[in-house]
Amino acid sequence: MKLKIGDQIPSFSLKDQNGDIRTSYKLNKSLVLFFYPKDDTPGCTIEACGFRDKYDLFKILGAEVWGISNGSIQSHLGFATKNKLQYPLLCDKNNLLRKQFGVTKKLGLIEGRVTYIINSKGIIKHIFEDLLNGPAHIKEAIKALKKLQ
Repeated sequence: MKLKIGDQIPSFSLKDQNGDIRTSYKLNKSLVLFFYPKDDTPGCTIEACGFRDKYDLFKILGAEVWGISNGSIQSHLGFATKNKLQYPLLCDKNNLLRKQFGVTKKLGLIEGRVTYIINSKGIIKHIFEDLLNGPAHIKEAIKALKKLQ
């Protein structure tokens, strides 16, 4: 089932690139949750660095930023270190959370690229999906968070 605006996100706990567990139900602020296909690919690097470059603005807007893909802790750590990412990259082994959110593959091959804006109560307020335009995800997230203010 594909989650939509107004839905409550499922409760989840996943390890990040440092092996720390990030838990959705302990978050008491807005969350920018972006699913991306794969570490160290050109489009994903552009998107991840876009979130990095606007990270201070996301903090000002009262939001956490979490990236999610099915990469391993080691893959995420290398990607985050190489690109100086200051936010967590969660390891969604076997794409279980991706399936819970209903983020599907494109062309049957490539994991989807979808960004969710979630309020402090865990309700989805905005969804943006575009496989090819990573930078648009950052602009959409900022615009949606400003509307929540």
